[in-house]
Amino acid sequence: MSSALQGLLDLDQPSLYFSLATILFNPIFWNIAARSEYRHRAITRLAGGNSRHGCYALAVTIFSLGIFRDYLYKNAIEHQPQHPILAYGEVKVTAALFFIVGNVLVLSSMYALGVTGTYLGDYFGILMDERVTGFPFNVTDNPMYHGSTLVFLSTALWYGSPAGLLITAIVFIAYTVALRFEEPFTAMIYAQRDAHSKKE
Repeated sequence: MSSALQGLLDLDQPSLYFSLATILFNPIFWNIAARSEYRHRAITRLAGGNSRHGCYALAVTIFSLGIFRDYLYKNAIEHQPQHPILAYGEVKVTAALFFIVGNVLVLSSMYALGVTGTYLGDYFGILMDERVTGFPFNVTDNPMYHGSTLVFLSTALWYGSPAGLLITAIVFIAYTVALRFEEPFTAMIYAQRDAHSKKE
């Protein structure tokens, strides 16, 4: 590894790879779990046939995996080199603003959608009556993902970590790929609901 790169990243730290593993694993897991539920009712069966309980169980699992992912991310960047360019006060202020905006997007979208709307309830047959168009969905179509990415970015900036910036870029890519699977599938679920309602 070149000396320039060595000053930005420490590739010998296992914590870096643990962090990347959870970042990639989480969206893969919840997409596989949700589709398994939609096609085979796998989680509902494990929940004794109660789809709402199954959705709550998946919600707890996804939330817990998120907490673990965030812990490993913070641990990873604490073991990585800091860069002096990222040590300026203006960077800290920017980090704080990104942290606030990111959390507002995440928390307000959770409030607008509720537990089942946030945690893939539509795959369990628990559908929203209509599309949510108020804040924060009038700012961005995917406030949860964009807000989460901003929080990752804010943490990287706060700790002055080039590795954190790299990880944030991977988070953004992982979420972008996840959306390419999630959005068409969710649209299909609601299209089928609407088609069925018109027949009745």
